[in-house]
Amino acid sequence: MKSVLIIGVGQFGCHVAKRMEELHCEVMAVDCNEERINEILPYVTNARIGDSTNEDFLRSLGIDNYDLCIVALGSLFQSSLETTSLLKELGAKKVISRATNDVQMKFLLRNGADQVVYPEKQMALRIATKYASDSILDFIQLDNTYSIYELKIPKDWYGKTLAQLDIRKKFNINILTLKRGNEVFIPIPGTLMQVGDIAFVIGGMKDIQKCFKI
Repeated sequence: MKSVLIIGVGQFGCHVAKRMEELHCEVMAVDCNEERINEILPYVTNARIGDSTNEDFLRSLGIDNYDLCIVALGSLFQSSLETTSLLKELGAKKVISRATNDVQMKFLLRNGADQVVYPEKQMALRIATKYASDSILDFIQLDNTYSIYELKIPKDWYGKTLAQLDIRKKFNINILTLKRGNEVFIPIPGTLMQVGDIAFVIGGMKDIQKCFKI
């Protein structure tokens, strides 16, 4: 069971806190807004009202006892930057901070964040990619190179086996799983592609576009 400190329980922080509690983490939520703390308290292990830019307050939380610290202050960038830096100074094992633009991301990484999440940008990329083609049903970006796509298979795949298509050699992409009706399974070279099959594919965007004619 992981012990998690979440600083800032606005919409983003609140969703993270509730989900981590559902995943059986011990969650301590912190915010300077008493109303937000009262709202989140029933959904987390514990909650405190306080200013995360105050070193004495942070120290009182026992920062080095948490497996993960998440700074979810959103638009309060100066507070987010100060909090991130203080957490590292106080011995935080891992700090994940939220940014709202690329400049914030760079400063947070320079000031102690082990990882920066950028939910607005990530969601924008996901929506733009998903709706750019009728073939794309969903999309998860793994890094700057590779992503996982949920795609309708092309019509010219119907009746062919995975070995015949040989897309790994031709396009440098891999089919992770296939969805056929309500069944999801890992295909083998002899798997015959059928009408309505949906493929979960990992690869680079250009290779995916070329293979699926997007």
